[in-house]
Amino acid sequence: MNKNVNHPIISIDEVVRPTLVEVDLKILEENFLKIKTHVEPSKVMPILKANAYGHGLVRLAQLYEELNADYLGVAVVEEGILLRQMGIAMPILILGGVWGNQVPLFLKHDLIITASSIDKLNQINDIAAQMKTKAKVHLKIDTGMERIGVHYYNAEKFLEAAYNCKNINVDGIYSHLAHSESSDLTHTKLQLERFNEVLTFFEKHSINAPSRHIANSGAILQIPEANLDMVRPGITLYGVYPSEQVEKSIEVKPALTWKSIVVYFKVIKPEHPVGYGLTWYTKHNIRAVTVPVGYGDGYFRGMFQKAHVLINNKKYPVIGSISMDQIVVNIEGDSAYNGDEVILMGSDGTSSITCEELAQWAGTIPYEILTNINTRVPRVYID
Repeated sequence: MNKNVNHPIISIDEVVRPTLVEVDLKILEENFLKIKTHVEPSKVMPILKANAYGHGLVRLAQLYEELNADYLGVAVVEEGILLRQMGIAMPILILGGVWGNQVPLFLKHDLIITASSIDKLNQINDIAAQMKTKAKVHLKIDTGMERIGVHYYNAEKFLEAAYNCKNINVDGIYSHLAHSESSDLTHTKLQLERFNEVLTFFEKHSINAPSRHIANSGAILQIPEANLDMVRPGITLYGVYPSEQVEKSIEVKPALTWKSIVVYFKVIKPEHPVGYGLTWYTKHNIRAVTVPVGYGDGYFRGMFQKAHVLINNKKYPVIGSISMDQIVVNIEGDSAYNGDEVILMGSDGTSSITCEELAQWAGTIPYEILTNINTRVPRVYID
């Protein structure tokens, strides 16, 4: 088993923290190829925002470049610049909005800009002219999300303006779906209908349409007619489904295992409280262990009295309040020793703790669990 680590300061030989994330690159490759086959002939843009959903931005960009993905999608310009600095050469779309003073950075690093208004188009065009270059943009259409983008019912003037900008290359046009992970696809199909209506502009004006994309993970799984020229898989790429209701038409597997070790063993007597706030007591002697992970790592404090971990193929409850850096686990009358592996999320081969379970315990969604694993937790890659 080959291991390497993506960490801004230390190398794998210097990793001493027992709490870490293991990312299986083979599983990620299998998930990507399954999605690619499922949507053919559409192109695929892996979405790597928020540190690639906690899996590590740079290493995953390298993986998808090796796998000949067509584009990469990130949220902010800083993510795109980092990828360029690390040698990623493939097309990168920045999905978030752009401020005027950021435009030169996009042009300098050959990053694709999301253009979301006529004012933004004019601003991008003027700066590109000053820099004697052409800006590559994807036009953002709001079909029912109400975040950024020109409303579908005002899109024609927006598209006309884009094609009148001499220093802009319209490389793509896209929208985003607000409810595609639901079993009720009424709103999603309405958004797709609105987007398709906007796209008639190109035929009406005898313009070759740029790359058209709207399908996120939910749509990839449930609405094949939304694939268009390209799809944008996010959470499904990492082996987690966007909701319990979504149709699981592609079989994907989680690639991430979050683990730690036992660092302390103790016997806790009755009426001796555990953790901050004195919120948990035992009525009989129990054996307990301390694990060096906490909400400072993204192990949500809200999982108090609900979370479980795996030790020696068995689930045990986390007791007391979750601290910033440590948790206490009740193993009752069982035995555990310093150095024993603790699975916080993932499988030990016979049992598992899923991302969905952590989300349920924390009262949130799987997306938030993955993206909140702090960067102080080293990422180790298994290839």
